[in-house]
Amino acid sequence: MQTLQISIYALGLLIALALLFDFMNGFHDAANAIATVVSTGVLKPQTAVAMAACFNFVAIFVFHQLTVAATVGKGTIDPAVVDQYVIFGALMGAIVWNIFTWYYGIPSSSSHALIGGLVGAAVAKSGTGALVSAGLLKTVLFIVVSPLLGFVFGSVIMLIVSWIFVRSTPRRVDKWFRRLQLASAAAYSLGHGGNDAQKTIGIIWMLLIAAGYSQSSEAMPPLWVIISCYTAISFGTLFGGWRIVKTMGQKITKLKPVGGFCAETGGAITLFTATALGVPVSTTHTITGAIVGVGSAQKMSAVRWGVAGNIVWAWIFTIPASAFVAAIFWWVGQHIM
Repeated sequence: MQTLQISIYALGLLIALALLFDFMNGFHDAANAIATVVSTGVLKPQTAVAMAACFNFVAIFVFHQLTVAATVGKGTIDPAVVDQYVIFGALMGAIVWNIFTWYYGIPSSSSHALIGGLVGAAVAKSGTGALVSAGLLKTVLFIVVSPLLGFVFGSVIMLIVSWIFVRSTPRRVDKWFRRLQLASAAAYSLGHGGNDAQKTIGIIWMLLIAAGYSQSSEAMPPLWVIISCYTAISFGTLFGGWRIVKTMGQKITKLKPVGGFCAETGGAITLFTATALGVPVSTTHTITGAIVGVGSAQKMSAVRWGVAGNIVWAWIFTIPASAFVAAIFWWVGQHIM
């Protein structure tokens, strides 16, 4: 792959833009980690986001193998087509879609917005031959698999808990799971940080390789990239995307602490599994599937299927919409950079 002729200023601008996306990822997806624990009344909103932000960063010490970063950085589009315009278009496509969905309170996927951005910018430059089919297939497959896994784990855990505590009074169950939900929320935030921060690490790593500041043969990106990305997503989570909290926490199904614990635990198991496999999944898809699973385990009518259906439509449109915007910004980038 040829080394890009890119100024240090343009490189710095793109890295800053990547970290802005990472910040917005945390801001946009904070609802996924805190909605259940806030809506059940276990934690106040500010306390919940502070805890989520803390565990987003702690993930840096847990997920040492940056498998997701490698998938995004090397397994989505052909590294040979990567230049400053492709990266600019991809990031702007993802950022614009995130702002749009946050404004309207739509719990869409920041992860798939970024993948869509990469696809749109790469195709605009070099056509469909620039896509790495194996990596994209794995990502697209998990658009379906991750909410299904969340649904299965959430519903199964809910059924097991209901069987274990069948003879307990509602007050005792509520008391226990108000405490246990703290642990499940922390685990989910850990999984969120471990999977989502690596996506931006992959983007910056890809850019550094293309610009000749890193070698593609290196097993790990520079340490400053890792620390910067985990810090950015943690700060984004700290500010919280409050418009989406209500949709996730109460509009899909009415949650109590026991349901919140089961949903978060099921979602956390899914995120840990996907990160170990190097799959960049959507935390939004995962927790939505888990919440629906918990509601369904109680009774089918407990789930507001119309709300869930609207969320699924947002998932379907995320990749093509962000790809379209990215293609436009790829063209714009060639005229302004």
